[in-house]
Amino acid sequence: MWADEQNRAGAPAPRVATREAAGALVEEVRETMRELEKLLEVETAHLRAGRIRDGLSDEARKGALTSRYVQGLEALKANAVALARFVPEALERLKAEHAAFQRTIETNQVVLATARAVSEGLVRSLSGELSGGASPSGYGPQGARPGAAYGQGPARGGSPLVVSRSL
Repeated sequence: MWADEQNRAGAPAPRVATREAAGALVEEVRETMRELEKLLEVETAHLRAGRIRDGLSDEARKGALTSRYVQGLEALKANAVALARFVPEALERLKAEHAAFQRTIETNQVVLATARAVSEGLVRSLSGELSGGASPSGYGPQGARPGAAYGQGPARGGSPLVVSRSL
């Protein structure tokens, strides 16, 4: 496989010298792109439904497919002349599929950004409710908390906010 050859550190992109090798390279990149597109569509569907944990459960697989896809693109770029000569029709089909794949990526990015913004808004509103609207205060000049001086007791403002990072 082309991606396996690319995994070697510092390995240059393999050179295409035959019609069969050109077709195999294009087909491998197409297959990787299809797998990644399916994964992104599932992730997007989960995130839209509010199932964050399910949506982000395949991060390792997504990373591996993305890496393989990028390596395939590099091999395509390195062999552009040979591909155009040996398999021009397959190359055109790949370009059309890549345009559709780009739309899937854009949709996924919009949904991820929306989920992030909603999550941040929820944390901010929860923090505001827990603090009672009080602004955070530090220590005073003598190392005492404001309000604790002269026997006034602890500063008001509620209990600390605890956030779980597990989704």
